[in-house]
Amino acid sequence: MDRSQKAESVASLNAVFAEAGAVVVTRNLGMSVAQSTALRGKMRDAGATYKVAKNRLAKLAIADTDYVGIGDFLTGPTGISSSVDPVAAAKAVVEFAKTTDKIEIVGGAMGSQVLTPEGVKALASMPSLDELRAKLIGLVQAPATKIAQLQTAPAAKLARVFAAYADKAA
Repeated sequence: MDRSQKAESVASLNAVFAEAGAVVVTRNLGMSVAQSTALRGKMRDAGATYKVAKNRLAKLAIADTDYVGIGDFLTGPTGISSSVDPVAAAKAVVEFAKTTDKIEIVGGAMGSQVLTPEGVKALASMPSLDELRAKLIGLVQAPATKIAQLQTAPAAKLARVFAAYADKAA
């Protein structure tokens, strides 16, 4: 890798860190190509990315971002997962780590907050951004639905009373 390729790699990693909501650092313990491809597919489906980069270049890329704290995690054969949604990358990595012992969660960060492996697992257990949006919409719609039900309830009760009198008279 020549100097210009290294500069391009650092610039692309810096762009990844600049727009990431969360970053998860993993240690690869002899993953096969098929396992690595499966992990990348899961990450893509979750809206996240997975990159294997040279540690020195990754340390240069995080130098002027919020993710300076993960520099200590960048030793040995590491992979970097990132996503705009703070939960997506953590969730995908934790799910994949449950299926194989070839990947180890080293830590991560959410902005300037550095996360331990337990913190990454806790982040993965949280609902995703889309799930939170759906819950919020449900909460906003619930009062309107209740009001509509309450407005129609008296009329429905009256109709049932009249129907009972009509059945009784007949």
